[in-house]
Amino acid sequence: MAAIFAFKCNSCGEVHEGSPSFGFSAPDQYASLSDLQKKAMGKLSDDFCTITHEEGTDHFVRAVLEIPIHGVAQPFLWGVWVSLSEKSFERYRKTYDSPVEGETFFGWVCNAIPFYPYPHSRPSDVVVQSGRARPKLFLHRGDLEDDPLVIDQSGGISIERAQEVAEKALHKA
Repeated sequence: MAAIFAFKCNSCGEVHEGSPSFGFSAPDQYASLSDLQKKAMGKLSDDFCTITHEEGTDHFVRAVLEIPIHGVAQPFLWGVWVSLSEKSFERYRKTYDSPVEGETFFGWVCNAIPFYPYPHSRPSDVVVQSGRARPKLFLHRGDLEDDPLVIDQSGGISIERAQEVAEKALHKA
């Protein structure tokens, strides 16, 4: 396998090195709130988010969705937010400083990932990693077998596809 992913960008002409990594600063539900609503209803940190409203509280954690790149050691990474049940959220938060590696929670992906349109939230498993590493996200295949993101996560993508998506993400094309 190649040690490093690198490409000359067709948009800017620069050479970009390292596997692409893009992330969202908040779940879409939080990002769509007005500043006043965020102040009144939301709490957001680097790894946790809650939104309290009339129907209850929504709970979110930040996770990493990896897409293997054929022939490259490091995957393409999407830093996304996932909603968890209150019970799972509290368990994850309680064990955050001493994580239980491999512990798994069910969650819903809460970011619309560019270049992978999908009309609904995607079901996933959120798998805790050791140390302070963010949990890994594994999309459910059964319900989403035709979803390009599921296909790419399970089968990997070509170097050309990784470059195409990275260029679009870097330059908001």
